[in-house]
Amino acid sequence: MKRHNLKNNLVILFIITLVSVTSCSFTTKDFDEDTDKDKVLIELITHVIEQGHFDMREIDDDFSKSVFKDYIKGLDPIKRHFLKSDFEEFEAFQTQIDDQIKNKNLIFFDLTVERYKKRMEEAKEFYAELLEKPFDFEEQETINTDYEQVDYAKSNKELKQRWRQQFKFSTLSTFHDLKQEQAQNIEDGEDVEIKSDAELEKEAREVTRESIENYFDTMSDLERKDWFNLYINSIASQFDPHTSYFAPRDKDRFDISMSGKLEGIGARLQKQRDNVKIVEVISGGPAWTNGELEVGDLIQKVRQEDEKEAVDIRGMRLDDAVSLIKGPKGTQVILSVKKVDGSTQTISIIRDVVEIEETYAKSSTVESNGDLFGVINLPKFYFDMQNYNERNAASDIKKELERLNEIGAEGLVIDLRNNGGGSLSTVVDIAGFFIEKGPIVQVRDAQNNTEVLRDTDSNVIWDKPLVILVNELSASASEILAAAMQDYERAVVIGSKQTYGKGTVQNVVDLNRWMRNNTTFGDMGALKITTQKFYRINGGSTQLKGVESDVAVPDRFSYVDIGERDYENPMPWDKIAPANYKVWKGYSNLDKVISSSKERLSNNAQIQMIDENAKWIKSQRDQNKFSLNYEGYDEEMTQVENMSKKFEGISQYNTNLVFKSLPYEKALMAQDSSLTEKRERWYKSLSKDVYVEEAIHVLQNLNVDENSIKLAARKD
Repeated sequence: MKRHNLKNNLVILFIITLVSVTSCSFTTKDFDEDTDKDKVLIELITHVIEQGHFDMREIDDDFSKSVFKDYIKGLDPIKRHFLKSDFEEFEAFQTQIDDQIKNKNLIFFDLTVERYKKRMEEAKEFYAELLEKPFDFEEQETINTDYEQVDYAKSNKELKQRWRQQFKFSTLSTFHDLKQEQAQNIEDGEDVEIKSDAELEKEAREVTRESIENYFDTMSDLERKDWFNLYINSIASQFDPHTSYFAPRDKDRFDISMSGKLEGIGARLQKQRDNVKIVEVISGGPAWTNGELEVGDLIQKVRQEDEKEAVDIRGMRLDDAVSLIKGPKGTQVILSVKKVDGSTQTISIIRDVVEIEETYAKSSTVESNGDLFGVINLPKFYFDMQNYNERNAASDIKKELERLNEIGAEGLVIDLRNNGGGSLSTVVDIAGFFIEKGPIVQVRDAQNNTEVLRDTDSNVIWDKPLVILVNELSASASEILAAAMQDYERAVVIGSKQTYGKGTVQNVVDLNRWMRNNTTFGDMGALKITTQKFYRINGGSTQLKGVESDVAVPDRFSYVDIGERDYENPMPWDKIAPANYKVWKGYSNLDKVISSSKERLSNNAQIQMIDENAKWIKSQRDQNKFSLNYEGYDEEMTQVENMSKKFEGISQYNTNLVFKSLPYEKALMAQDSSLTEKRERWYKSLSKDVYVEEAIHVLQNLNVDENSIKLAARKD
C-alpha cells in the first residue's frame, strides 16, 4: 500500500534524520510586492529547488501529471466527494500544471478547492438522512476499501450510496465491538444493563454520527492556506519524497521536535487516507515504555480517562486527531487500535514526556557456555545541536566499549533495530572505534562533488568479534554504520533482508532569507530540500536498497513495504567509484560462520513461526473487501483474533540467556529503583529475542586471528 505524499505536510512530532539546518548559499530573489502571496510562494519554492536540489527534475507535462494525481488524491483520498464529471473536468488541467507553476497561475487550484467545498456542503445535506434509520446487518453486502481501484461516482445517487456503505461499515465495526464487550462483561459476572441488538445498533450509529459531524466541523474550519499547503507539497514532493514545504506553523513544530521536547504518547503519527498511522515509536516515550503500540498500527478511536465515549478519529484532520491523543503529563488516553496483523486492540497509555535517558545508548552483559559477551542498544545517533562536544552517541558508545573491555567481554552485539538515524559525525566516530584509519562514507552533492568522510584516529577501541543487528526501520545513520562495517568485513550484519533505504541528506531552508524585499508577505515558512546523497565506501548508494544483511532473517514486516521503497517517487539507487580501503583481516572463518548461521536459522521453529506471521500480516494488509453482514463480519474478525492468538507464542519464546548490568550500572541501581525496573524490562525482552540469541551464536563461532588484526590505512 503506497503512502501518500501528503504526509510531508501533515506529519506531527516530526523527527528527521541526518538533517542539516542551514542557511545555504542560494541566490536571493526579488519579488513583485503587488503579487498575491500564494503566487510568490510558488515562485520562491521552485526557485530554491532549482538552485539546490540534488537531482532537479524537469518541470514538464510528466511532472504536471504526477502533481495532478497526488493533489487530487490528497483532496479526496477515498473518493467520497468528487463526482466522475468533476474529475473529468479537472483532467483537462493535468498537463497544464507545469505551465501554471511557471506563470504563477492558480486557476486549477482555485477550481478544485471551490468544487470540493461545494461537494462538502452537498454531503452535509444528506448524511443525517443516511443515519436516521437502523442499518440491516442481516443483508448480504460487501464494501471495497481499495479506493485506488474504485472509480469516482457517476451521479449524486451513486455517491450517496458510497457514503451509506461507509457509514454502515463504521457502524458495524462499533456494533460488533459493543456486542463483544457486553458479552465479555456478562461472562465476567459484571452487573451490567443488558441491551438489545436494536439498542446497541442505535448506540453504534450515534457514534458514527458524532464522528462524521466532527469530520464536517473540522473540514469547515480549514482555510485556503490549508488547501494551498497541500497543493504546494504535491508539487515539492515530486522532486523526491523528503522535499517538502513547512508553513510557518509547521516550521514551529519542526523546531520543537528538533529540540527534543517531545510530549504526549511519544509516537510519530502520519495521516494515511482516513486513518492515523503510527510511523515511529520514540525510544523513552510512554508508548515505547507501554510496549503495545508498534509501527504500522492504525489509531481509530480515542477516549479520555474521564469520558465514557470514544471519539472516532477516522477521517479527522491529523492536527485535530493529535490534539485528542496529546494531553497533560500523568493523564490516561485510551486508544482503539487496528494492529498490523488486522486484529483490534484497546491500549491505555499514561501520557508523559520522553525519558531522555532511555534515548541514550545502554549496554548489558550475557554469558553463554562460559563466554562473556556484551550487547549495546543504540536507539538513535544523538548529539547536542548546540555543542557536539557535549554528550553524544559516539562518546557514550566509547565509554561502554571501554567498560566491556575492562570486564573481559569477548564479543559484542550492537543493536540498531528501529534506529532511524541522527548525527553523521557520530557515525564516523563510532565506526572508527572498530577499525584503524580509513573512509567510512562518501557524500555527493548536486554538482557531483564527492567528499569522503573518514576515521583519522588509528586507535582501535574494540578489536574483538562484532555483530550488528538491523531491521527494516534501521535508517540513514544506522545504514551507514552497518554498511561500513560490512564493507570492511569487520562485522556480521544480521536482520531483515534489507534496511530502510534512506540514503539522502536534507537541508531545512528558511524561505524568508531568500527574499530581498519581503516587507509585504509576512512569514513564508521553510523548505526541506534534498541536497546530497550517501554512498558506501564500496561505491553503492544506501538509497532505496539500504543494507542487505549478511544473514537475512524474517520478521513481521518481511512481506510488506515499509521503507523508502514504499514511497511513490523515491530517488533511485546508483553507484559511484569506491573509496580506497582495505578489508579487516581479523576473522579466519567469516564465510563459514555466515553460512552456518543461515542454515541454523532456516531450521529454527521460532523463525518459521515469525515468517508465517509475516505472511499473515501481508494477507491482512492486502485485504480490501469486507462483509457488511454481521455474521460475515464476525467470522472475519474471529479468524483474525484466532490467528493473533496463534502467534502469541512468538512472544513466549525463551532463549535461556541471562542478561546483566555492567558493574558501574549496578552501583547506580542501588540508588535508583526506577533504573532497575527499566533494565529488568529490557533484559526480559532480550531473553525472548531469537535474533539476539543468534547474534551470540555467531560471536561464539567467529575466530579472530590475533596476528592478522590490522587494517592498512588508505594511501591518499
